[in-house]
Amino acid sequence: MKVEEIVKALDLKIFSGEKGLSNEITNGYSSDLLSDVMGSAEAGCVWITLQTHKNVLAIASLKELAAIILVKGYKPEDDMAAQSNEENIPVLGTDKQAFEISAELFNLIKK
Repeated sequence: MKVEEIVKALDLKIFSGEKGLSNEITNGYSSDLLSDVMGSAEAGCVWITLQTHKNVLAIASLKELAAIILVKGYKPEDDMAAQSNEENIPVLGTDKQAFEISAELFNLIKK
């Protein structure tokens, strides 16, 4: 499944990193602790978080994540969006809680 497919299916807003919408998704990971994501997320995951700073992109790039979904209406800080565009890792958004969007993403990926 590609990032652009979850954008449509989950009605996500695209903040930045549009060139990465064709990134392939293999799984998802939900956490707000950067060290947890760095230690446990796998390449190709979509990271669900409320963290909006540039360090999120450093971890996403290091782990070769497919995309990031910001929850609860959070928006990326300017430097996060700029780094997203450089790394081609989409930063997406939703007003939903992490629990809800995680369940929806899980159901899409595991079909």
